[in-house]
Amino acid sequence: MTPAQRLRQIANVLNLSTPLGLAVAAAARCPVSIGPRGLLIAAAYDWKLPHAGAFTLGNVILYRAPRDMAGMNPVLLGHEERHSTQYAYCLGLPFLALYGVAAGWSMIRSGNPGSRNFFERQAGLAAGGYVDTDQRRQESPAGQRIEA
Repeated sequence: MTPAQRLRQIANVLNLSTPLGLAVAAAARCPVSIGPRGLLIAAAYDWKLPHAGAFTLGNVILYRAPRDMAGMNPVLLGHEERHSTQYAYCLGLPFLALYGVAAGWSMIRSGNPGSRNFFERQAGLAAGGYVDTDQRRQESPAGQRIEA
C-alpha cells in the first residue's frame, strides 16, 4: 500500500465509516475478504437498498456479485475505491448526507441520481455504470430538437 492508501485506511477506521461498512456486511451476512490497496470486499449483498451493483462504506466495498466474482472488475473497483477516498476527505459519515444531497440535486437536474452527482462524476460516471446525460444532450443534433 502507498502512504496515501494507508492514510485513507486509517482515516476511514477513525471516522467510523469502515466500521459501519463491516457492521452492514455482517448484518447482511456477506463474506468479507481482503482486497487490494487497503480495501475490504464484501460479497453477495442481497438487501433491496441501495439498488446499485456495488456500493462503498468507508474502505468496505459491498457487491451484489457472488464471492468469486466480487472485486474482479478493475474499472468498477477503481470507481468504488474513489468513493472510499471521498469518505476520508468528507470525514466519514457526513459523506452519506453529502452524497444524498448530491443525488437529490442530480435527480432534479437530470432525472437520475448519478449523472449530475458531484461524487459520482468525480469517481467516474462510466466506471460506475452511469450515463452522462449532459454528454447525450451535447451529442444530440440541433435539428432533432422538438420545440413547442
